[in-house]
This record gives sequence, C-alpha cells and structure tokens, in this order.
Amino acid sequence: MIYIGIDPGVNTGVAVWNSETKNFYCIESMTILDAMYIVNDQHIGCKINVIIEDARQRKWFGNSGKEVLQGAGSIKRDCQIWQEFLEANEITHYWVAPKDNRTKLSSAQFKAYTGYTGKTNEHGRDAAMLVFKR
Repeated sequence: MIYIGIDPGVNTGVAVWNSETKNFYCIESMTILDAMYIVNDQHIGCKINVIIEDARQRKWFGNSGKEVLQGAGSIKRDCQIWQEFLEANEITHYWVAPKDNRTKLSSAQFKAYTGYTGKTNEHGRDAAMLVFKR
C-alpha cells in the first residue's frame, strides 16, 4: 500500500511511504499543483491512501498577529482545494487534526526517529510523520 502524506501550505509538504517495503519514496516540499501531480501519478494503477493535515481543525493560534492569521486562512483554503481534488478523483483520503500529528521535528530528531538519511525540510518532515509506520 502506498501512503501519501500532505502538509498543505505555500510550501506543500509531500511524503510518499510504501508500507510493504517500509521506505519513503520521497520527502519534499513543492507547490500545491506539483503535489497534486504526484498524487495523480501514484494513483494511476495503484491503490493509495492520502493522509492530510487538516488546518480547518486547528482551533488555537496563540497570540498571533494578523499576518499569521491570514496565513492560517490561506492554508484552510488549501485544505478545501485538496478535498475537492481528492473527491473529484475518487482518491481515498483521511484528514488528521494538527494536534494529532507529531510535527516540527528537527532534521536530527526526524533522522533518529525514522532512520531516513535523505535531505528534508520542515514541511516534508511534517508530511512524512503523517504516514510513517502505516
């Protein structure tokens, strides 16, 4: 089974995990359109599950300024776009609340936890944690 983790945002985190081989095919960040191409490519001739961090379920933003709240609104809109895309293409998907995903791991923490030695960034690591060990 192929699992694809998506961390929506301007820099969309994408991680492709093979549950049979227990390996990541990729952990990257990219535009939303490039991420959708990856999902579509994996979907052709293969059963996949897409796991997405759902910013719409986030209820607390701390003492954030106006710019942070606008960014949060943008990510919520990205989640809506993902929902429309996945439903239109009949792709199995699941939403995960931000509080239910282990995020913001440093590169060293991520490497120690997953054993993955490739180059990553914060967005890719957040996406990877959605699908690791499934």
